[in-house]
Amino acid sequence: MLNKVRLLTPGPTPLPERVRLALAHDMIHHRKSEFKAVMLRVQEQLRVLFGTQGPVLPLSCSGTGAMTAAVHGLFAPGEKVLAIEGGKFGQRWRAIAEQRGLAVVSLEVPWGQAVSPEDVRQALDADPSIRGVLVQLSETSTGVLHPVEALAALTRSRDVLLVVDGISGVGLSPCPMDAWGLDCLLTGSQKGLMLPPGLALLALSPRAWRKAEATASGCFYFNLPKERANVEKGQTLFTSPVNLIVGLEESLKLLLENGLESVYRKQWALTMLTRTGVAALGLELFAPHNFAWGITSVRLPAGVDGNEVVRLAAERYGVYMAGGQDHLKGRIVRIGHMGWVDWADVLAGLHALAASLQEAGGHSGSRDYLEQGLAAYHAALAADPGAPLPLTHA
Repeated sequence: MLNKVRLLTPGPTPLPERVRLALAHDMIHHRKSEFKAVMLRVQEQLRVLFGTQGPVLPLSCSGTGAMTAAVHGLFAPGEKVLAIEGGKFGQRWRAIAEQRGLAVVSLEVPWGQAVSPEDVRQALDADPSIRGVLVQLSETSTGVLHPVEALAALTRSRDVLLVVDGISGVGLSPCPMDAWGLDCLLTGSQKGLMLPPGLALLALSPRAWRKAEATASGCFYFNLPKERANVEKGQTLFTSPVNLIVGLEESLKLLLENGLESVYRKQWALTMLTRTGVAALGLELFAPHNFAWGITSVRLPAGVDGNEVVRLAAERYGVYMAGGQDHLKGRIVRIGHMGWVDWADVLAGLHALAASLQEAGGHSGSRDYLEQGLAAYHAALAADPGAPLPLTHA
């Protein structure tokens, strides 16, 4: 009873009241006119969110399902793809591609760093048989933002599709699909879109649609051309996640009612608040450059168990954060600041991090980390989203 529960994980994220109420509406049938009208309205909203003129397909699955749909729908067994592996979800691209029977060239990137466009260019030049590049916009396991706009500049002049996992990026940082020249952009419902898990969204460029039409799908459930034909009629191919799509319409209203720039401005300000507060505590930012706008990863001092820090923050202070994955288990803490999260939630998270760090055997002598974080937040709100702030450590 002492503490409000605050969900600062990198998904699922908190649900706005308006979205919760929409989710509680009476069930409607997914093949009737009432649902079709919702679907058609949602299509217009999704095109704004994705920055595309083409359809955005709702899929009844998690984000990993959309990754699977993209690989199975765009590439045939035996074709070669380049997987950017800079974290757990980059590794997932490789695993999905191998399961499809693709020949996978892995470009390994140190965890905490973004891929170099020059390295991608060299890999494509060295092997002209590569037909796709699989990459994260935001690598959720590390808090890194990959330079997908620069990668698109390399792929769009070649017979190579750029497939982007935007699961922890769409609705959080700019990624205008058509303007940047992305061939596939996908996301999930449980992060920047402020919905429960279970819905994924996927869009393709015109040339990616031509490839999808020419590729025999490797999966009965995920058939992109058939999904597109149904979306054009206000339907989905199989049973629709009705309540999630009704909730999606409300969440998109929230995101779009003041314009996407205001959303990105808020997300950038929360990122500056978090990173400045963490640096003021004397902790190391795991992604020092090219960092995501919805998640901040913090490297802990030697001898401090990150799992214990996460446990204490939840049990003592009601703040739920995430630990590291793979070889980073116990070594980093990941603070989510995406979706329905505001400056007060992040301040509570920073306090929980500082207190739990000390209880777990760490130390910080900072007395003004919250004040430093708030100063960065207000400075970021007054600047252009993405503009560096000289007064911060971020």
